[in-house]
Amino acid sequence: MLKIIEKTRIWFAVSFIIILIGLFSFATRGLEYGLDFKGGTATEINMGQEFEKSDVDAIIGKYSTEYTSTVINNTSIEIKSANLTSENIASIVSDIKAQYAGSSLTSQELIGASIGAETKSKAVQAVLIACIAILIYIGVRFEFNFGVAAIISIVHDVLIMLAVYSVFRVPVDSSFIAAILTVIGYSVHDTIVVFDRIRENQRYIRLNDLAYLANASITQTLARSINTVMTVLITLAAVYIFVPAIRNFSMPLLVGVAAGCYSSICIASPMWVILKNYSKKRKSNSAKNK
Repeated sequence: MLKIIEKTRIWFAVSFIIILIGLFSFATRGLEYGLDFKGGTATEINMGQEFEKSDVDAIIGKYSTEYTSTVINNTSIEIKSANLTSENIASIVSDIKAQYAGSSLTSQELIGASIGAETKSKAVQAVLIACIAILIYIGVRFEFNFGVAAIISIVHDVLIMLAVYSVFRVPVDSSFIAAILTVIGYSVHDTIVVFDRIRENQRYIRLNDLAYLANASITQTLARSINTVMTVLITLAAVYIFVPAIRNFSMPLLVGVAAGCYSSICIASPMWVILKNYSKKRKSNSAKNK
């Protein structure tokens, strides 16, 4: 049987170090907001042929150093930037036409910063509502300590994802909301599997040995957790490798799903043991005072 609970300090220390790095990066550099949050232009150019992305980036780099470019279907490129003017874009298109005959401007969209402010507010609301709903559901379905442990696990996963976005300068755009909520949903699902086994094992294992109860439950569900996360990670890795256009979405998901599996085993379950022991201690002290 695995000794997960006995190594709680190690698990918490690992998470603390990663989150601390993320918080330091966030405090010093912040997040790299995409166009959905700070406004700008999104331009798509049809090259009319296969091309070298580095050559096009060299052209764009003459007019802006703050941009993202994504190859679409091997013959088009999408350019997103917060500081490219219409004149800059016209010059870029002209330079590209000079190098790639047959290329043409497919679309040019102006994204207002007001959209970003609204999106940011709704993103925070969505995460908070999801956490509150999960706390209520797990608290009613299982017990309050399970709910609190699950929320702490969720906060852990969100902080890990924010660390990834900040450290690796992944642009925060509308897909950020979907990525965060997807990881929250996956993490809760994996955590509930472990919690459900703990609840079932409470019928057979003495409640005064919570560490043994949690270790046994984690060991029994570990194979399922690993098999589930591996199938998801393999799929996400394939998407990351073969679909470059959505790497800003798939890369944080890769880290978030892995963190969700880790937290359900090494954060949520040990935290439940800590909360349960604290509740028992309070009840014991209360009984003594009476």
